[in-house]
Amino acid sequence: MKGYIKLMIAVAAVLAAVLIGSNLILNSQKQGDSGRPYRVEAQRIAKKIGNGESYDLSDYPTITKVERLDSGFESGGSDYLVKEIDGTLYRFDYSYSPDSGNSVLLFNICFAAAAIALLGSMTVIYFKIIRPFGQISEYPAELAKGNLTSPLKEHSGKYFGKFLWGLDLLREKLESQRASELELQKQNKTLVLSLSHDIKTPLGAIELYAKALERGLYKTEEKKLETARSITAKSEEIRGYVDKISRTASDDFLNLEVNKGEFYLSELMNEINSFYSDKLSLLKTEFKLDSYSNCLLCGDSERAVEVLQNVIENAVKYGDGRRIAISFEREENCLLIHIENSGEALSENELPHIFESFWRGSNTGSNSGSGLGLYICRQLMRKMDGEIYAEAGDNIMIFTTVFTLA
Repeated sequence: MKGYIKLMIAVAAVLAAVLIGSNLILNSQKQGDSGRPYRVEAQRIAKKIGNGESYDLSDYPTITKVERLDSGFESGGSDYLVKEIDGTLYRFDYSYSPDSGNSVLLFNICFAAAAIALLGSMTVIYFKIIRPFGQISEYPAELAKGNLTSPLKEHSGKYFGKFLWGLDLLREKLESQRASELELQKQNKTLVLSLSHDIKTPLGAIELYAKALERGLYKTEEKKLETARSITAKSEEIRGYVDKISRTASDDFLNLEVNKGEFYLSELMNEINSFYSDKLSLLKTEFKLDSYSNCLLCGDSERAVEVLQNVIENAVKYGDGRRIAISFEREENCLLIHIENSGEALSENELPHIFESFWRGSNTGSNSGSGLGLYICRQLMRKMDGEIYAEAGDNIMIFTTVFTLA
């Protein structure tokens, strides 16, 4: 904000300097011959007289009369000037009403109006945009530090309404996610402590049975068989606890939210096309979007965009960069969107695992990633009552998203 105030002061100083300089130039011109055309016209006539040439006063608007002064003369109340031509004095009467003063005044008025308009606009920009933006400029840094409790103050200006709303929505989202993460951590710790306690009992029994067998405390085969069965039972009990841990770990740990509704296919594809047509053009990748008939789909439009973007980003990252194509197909009460990219395909053995969390295929190479992208896509599609699956061909990968028609 201080920089903008300095800029306003500098602009005001430049405007003042221009105004003063312009007035000095205009006033100097007013005082010179260029500001008095009758002098110029008189000089031209005098030159013609000196050369013995004739002249026509109608060609000289400001000169009204020219006469020789062989004897005295009276001014007669008119404006005149006297010039000596070849030793003879000539009187030049003229009529001239200078308007340069009015021109200077008009210039000053126009310049002052323009300067006031400029400085006024800069002042409005300062109070309506610069200062409000300065007041919220620290907010993203506070969000990054984890200060999520203070809501963003509303501002009466119309320029930051949507921006402020988005920032506050982001704060609420981050706060909700942090609360969910803390609750999940609490549940996980509680689960681990509970299962640890539960596992200790059968594990202790197995240790006792194992020591008894090691020391030969059971003499009969019947007793040994009974002990082995007890060990097996306790092992199955432990296996049950381990399976519970696995099921808990495989739950939807990302807590993906979907707002079920309806949206048009054109809205979805316009978002995708507007983003990737330019991006893929810069990457020299052919991008083909087949024609389609607009229809109403079930699901969350924002999540649908996220799914397609995730798939296309994978195609950009792991494909050969030559071609990406999107086609459409109707099947019963569903719309199938096929996203096809050229490049090295996954093997048949890898395809069943492609939508598992933290799994990465053999074609990832040195590309970084978490292995969660396609897992998230499947979770989102299923929450929208849809599906996603993958097919591999000869140097080609095809991902198909299935949306239910509304």
